[in-house]
Amino acid sequence: MDDSPDYILDGVRLRDEGEEPASTPQAAGRRWIGVFFECCNRYVRIYKNAAGTAYVGHCPVCLRVVRVRVGPGGTHARFFSAT
Repeated sequence: MDDSPDYILDGVRLRDEGEEPASTPQAAGRRWIGVFFECCNRYVRIYKNAAGTAYVGHCPVCLRVVRVRVGPGGTHARFFSAT
């Protein structure tokens, strides 16, 4: 593993809208967002933490961590790039 810092996408906040009614069976599962890790050219889903305050995951190759906070006034975007 290299000495590169972890990704923190805290400049991007997701809107905390509570649990929305599931419109499809897949939507009834855990909430996730998509992140493309440019460091290793990999796309993964990352999931909400147990507290529901952030989406946390890591690059499957170099293990750099990414964290996206959840809060009011955020964005509805569900796909991000970690550069």
